Amino acid sequence: MSTLAWIIVSGLLMSAIALTGSLTLLLPPKTFNRLVLPLVALAAGSLLGGALFHMLRESVAALGNELTVYGWLALGIVTFFVLEQYLHWHHCHRPVSEHGHVGYLILLADGLHNLIGGLAVGSAFILDIELGIVTWLVAAAHEVPQELGDFGILVHSGWSKRQALSYNGLSALTFLVGGVIAYGLAGSIDVSFLVPFAAGNFIYIAAADLLPRVTVQESPVEKVSHTVSFFAGLGLLYLIALVAT
Repeated sequence: MSTLAWIIVSGLLMSAIALTGSLTLLLPPKTFNRLVLPLVALAAGSLLGGALFHMLRESVAALGNELTVYGWLALGIVTFFVLEQYLHWHHCHRPVSEHGHVGYLILLADGLHNLIGGLAVGSAFILDIELGIVTWLVAAAHEVPQELGDFGILVHSGWSKRQALSYNGLSALTFLVGGVIAYGLAGSIDVSFLVPFAAGNFIYIAAADLLPRVTVQESPVEKVSHTVSFFAGLGLLYLIALVAT
């Protein structure tokens, strides 16, 4: 399968993940919380593992162990910090009752987030197909709990179920747009710099957005569950890197 085909398929699959949000309609709030927070911890570990053990390592291999690589890494972190500061964008892993009417803002922020994610995954596929697959899997692990929260917020904000699914799916299509843009740019510029940039995005999301959600629980059982989930995600990505070496 060609690189472009990998990018298109990965983009369509990521858009399909937006439909998982409808599961929130079948779950009571307590069950939702019990399910989503371990998934958030797993996603945090996966994002850090993907960034540190795969994307950063491949960036150094492609661009050399140069200061520029770490500059792009830092810029990736700063970019998402700015998004949160000025768009009030956040990943939604809390009960829908804690949110107001922020449906359009959620869609705008997620569309931008998915566009950046598509650029990252597309550039990873261009650099190396295996890296692209790992990067997509890590991004997908994060998208599942995010979409669960986002869909619930849209419905809670007064959107119909059909509207929430349709607009969430359209917002997710920007991931495919980002991947195709990365592929188009690859013909004229070296898009390898987007890989450390994306690694910075992943590190910020894991450290600043996801981990704080799972470190405030008082129950010892929940603490253990979240710790195990986090190390499972981190360890899995380390083992994949070890096997692929």
